Amino acid sequence: MENYLLFVVVATITVMSPGPGVILTLTNSIRSGFLTAVSGILGIVAGTFLVAAVSATSLGLLLMTSSLAFNVMKVLGAVYLIYLGIKLWRSTASPIVAVTQQSNNTYFWKFFEGLSLQLTNPKAVFFFLSVFPQFISYQDHSAQQFSFLVITYSVLVLIIHLLYAYLAQSAQVWLGSSKGRKWVNRIGGGCFIGFGVGLATASK
Repeated sequence: MENYLLFVVVATITVMSPGPGVILTLTNSIRSGFLTAVSGILGIVAGTFLVAAVSATSLGLLLMTSSLAFNVMKVLGAVYLIYLGIKLWRSTASPIVAVTQQSNNTYFWKFFEGLSLQLTNPKAVFFFLSVFPQFISYQDHSAQQFSFLVITYSVLVLIIHLLYAYLAQSAQVWLGSSKGRKWVNRIGGGCFIGFGVGLATASK
């Protein structure tokens, strides 16, 4: 496997760049606490593994080559992002509750939310299909190399999103007011809606 350090740099920039996953982590941490954000992050990481598995199969090639399959995934992803945006935008700006008040059901749904967000993003599949091959030597053990890169990427997702969640949690003091929460809901919701519209109008 060639240029592993370069891959780490490219993957780090990709994960750190603002996107639906980052916005979800930030808003979860600010609105519901660090542990709740971790649930969503674990969902995103699980989705990364599943997306990688999809991209390694014929289904990934189908999404890459079939306009119909791409458009179906694109519409599903766009609808889901817009739904999350509207849901967040309309959320009440009530004071932040203690993490201990969060139920197991809340953690489950945040995990499912992160998982769904990653699975309905066709761009994630295309990232694995287009970027990963550039760093794999197909002369020897390509499957093992692919797996190693997937693990590396997933670990980066976990670490970077945990950092985002921690930083957002640290900002709760000045974002904890009703006015601050209202701005968090509006900005986060607006970003999700914007991502959804952008995805809906995207091409391969």
